[in-house]
Amino acid sequence: MITKSIPNICTLFNLCLGMVAILMALNDNYSLAAIMIIIAMLMDGLDGRMARALNAQSEFGKELDSLSDLVSFGVAPIIIMYDIAFKELNPVLAITASLIFPMCGALRLARFNVRAGVPGYFTGLPIPAAGGVLATLSLFHNDVTTPYMIISTILLSYLMVSRVRYPNFKKAGIPRKALWLAPWVIIAAVFIAVMFPNQVSKLIFVPLALYALLGVKQSIDRLIRRRSKKEKESLR
Repeated sequence: MITKSIPNICTLFNLCLGMVAILMALNDNYSLAAIMIIIAMLMDGLDGRMARALNAQSEFGKELDSLSDLVSFGVAPIIIMYDIAFKELNPVLAITASLIFPMCGALRLARFNVRAGVPGYFTGLPIPAAGGVLATLSLFHNDVTTPYMIISTILLSYLMVSRVRYPNFKKAGIPRKALWLAPWVIIAAVFIAVMFPNQVSKLIFVPLALYALLGVKQSIDRLIRRRSKKEKESLR
């Protein structure tokens, strides 16, 4: 019974980290808030792998995961961005830009729960990746102007609900014998991240942003190939 509960415990830890990130952002500790979201991403990736390795997958766990993700990757990142970059804007613009992101995140999660995707791919940018990009991007507020922050927020929101396909790495399982290593790897990652929050957060922004752009590039490449194929067929 306890073994079957381990994935849900990881999911609840993900939710707790999202709440901690919100509280830290409200206390102007933005770097650590972003780190909490990054650690929540680790936990989000771990719970599914744990469930598959322990044969503990369930509809309850699936729904709990979605609710936790909405808090940790939909609400928490936009609170960081709002507090760090949007707060000084026109209230209507700031609130509108802030509402779009979690709403699109909720739609993305709902679609994921009810529609079968393409094997090996996610349809739309996964909300953990979108939330991770937004949280870490906010730390560049001294280098990136607010209009670009708004555009980035809207673009990330759109990518979540789009039909753009992204590689799915969640199916990569953890051998049962290696499960005991996972907590130690996470503890080591947390220690490094907490010791150097600003540097680690900004460093992690790069692969997350590249992943978000990867789907766009692949979609453009597919579109170009389709048009080229149609042109060749029309010339026959």
